[in-house]
Parts: sequence; structure tokens; C-alpha cells
Amino acid sequence: MSVDLPASLQRPWLAVSAAIFREGKVLLVRRARPPGKGLYSLPGGRVEFGETMAQALHREVAEEVGLTVEIVGLAGWREVLPAQPADGHYLVMSFAARWIAGEPVLNDELDTFSWVAPELPGELRLTEGLQTIIDTARRLVGV
Repeated sequence: MSVDLPASLQRPWLAVSAAIFREGKVLLVRRARPPGKGLYSLPGGRVEFGETMAQALHREVAEEVGLTVEIVGLAGWREVLPAQPADGHYLVMSFAARWIAGEPVLNDELDTFSWVAPELPGELRLTEGLQTIIDTARRLVGV
């Protein structure tokens, strides 16, 4: 399929996300805009040029939810293909993390958050593969 896209959308973007654990619960956020609008996911975003994945994760968590975290390890990855060409194609590297400081303060990319048990409630609309990432992250963190 040939689509006339800007150069920035003609290749996959590298992104990071964090399964942040605090007192046995994991932080979920709900996306306020595409891609993933209305779905619960993990805080995160794109890796900027010249930035390590760890630097990107710390920056994105601070920007999206205002928290300081300790990265424990890589919990998995997933590929997000665009529903619409303008949504972008992402390779998301997801990390297990422990909450260190701060209380969630959301930016405009998110519309709500919740600290939930790692066995996610069935009524939540989740991004694809989220439970698998959280299960792996939970083992890494030792919860």
C-alpha cells in the first residue's frame, strides 16, 4: 500500500513505557488522544534522538505523570501498527519500575489514572498485550 506520508511517519518510532509499582499496585493511565484514545496503558512515549531508553523513560514518566521511578529491567516489547497512517508505527520497549517519589499529575495526553492490582480488572479497555507486560514486570519487581 502506497500512502503519501510526511517523512516523520514513513518509519517506525522507538518508544518506551513503564509498569510502575507502588505498594503492590501498578499505575495505569488512560490515553486522551490517538493512538490509543480511551484505552488504559502505561505511561511512556517516544525516545528522542541522542537519548538513551532509560533517559527517555525517566523524562516521559516525569512529563506524563510527574513521578520519579527506579528502572528495574526490561519487561517486554510490543509493536503498534497504525490503524490510520497518521497514527504512526511504534516499537514500544516496556520496563518494570518502582515508584520513588511524587504523586500522579497528568499532562494533556492522559485523562485519568488508577493504581490497580496487577491482575487487571476485566472491565478496563486495555492496550494490546498490557497484561503480559505487567505480569513480567511484576516478577522483575518482586511483587
